[in-house]
Amino acid sequence: MAVCYRHTNRETGVSCSNCGNPICPDCMTTTPVGMRCPDCSKQKTQVRSMRTMYADPVATYVLIAVNVLLWVGTYVSGGGAVYDDFSLLAAALTNTGSEVGVASGEWWRLVTGGFLHSPSNPLHLGFNMYVLYWLGTMLEPVLGRARFLGLYFASLLAGSFGALLLTAPNRATVGASGAVFGLMAAAFVFQKARGIDPMRSGIGPVILLNLAITFVIPNISIGGHLGGLVGGAIAALAIDRLGALRRGVAGPVLACAAIAAVAAVAAVLVSTQKAAEIGLAAAGLFA
Repeated sequence: MAVCYRHTNRETGVSCSNCGNPICPDCMTTTPVGMRCPDCSKQKTQVRSMRTMYADPVATYVLIAVNVLLWVGTYVSGGGAVYDDFSLLAAALTNTGSEVGVASGEWWRLVTGGFLHSPSNPLHLGFNMYVLYWLGTMLEPVLGRARFLGLYFASLLAGSFGALLLTAPNRATVGASGAVFGLMAAAFVFQKARGIDPMRSGIGPVILLNLAITFVIPNISIGGHLGGLVGGAIAALAIDRLGALRRGVAGPVLACAAIAAVAAVAAVLVSTQKAAEIGLAAAGLFA
């Protein structure tokens, strides 16, 4: 295997897209035409970083703002009706005997649950928003807003499906973790496709650490994290493959929409099946 032309003790499979010199991760500069070595990246031709190739990550900022504002609202109000009406829930009964949950036709919970966070756990919100900012400001400028939002919501709905699949039907689930795990998986896929080692870039260790936390710490939605991870990886593969075949936004966005639709339908079916299995009378009461 070739070695980096500046670090001869490092093997690499990536070469500069301009001069062809083999380069290691420390010597790579991302450009719209591929990786370039430090010498070529200093040429007068403008070389943009991943964060400045297209536009400011406005969608990322909006998503963060919505999550934070909803958390502030639930904190001030103490949760209450917002949690009861918008958290992710398969099937349950209220204390007045009303049927609630995805199985009862409240399909909006599949999305709204991904924007709520427990008012008593600001660390959950803070961690999710930090990772959303980190990955959103890296991915959105490269993908564009439409593809980024398609990826985000495909991951979110895949996470909702996973949470409903592995969580008790009357247990509410909230948090942007499914969507965030999807963005982590997408960053991994995109880096691999471009010859970057995710384990050296940092995204690989971050995923492994968060998976370990998922299985070690109690009261974490294992299904939501795994569902988002798988959904984000599939959406990223679709975006990457369709982008290689032809230019344009429609194909990748439609692929993400299809993934989101499949996840949503699967989530509704799982919720309906669980409600039928336990019987709503045994599903418990909302406090």
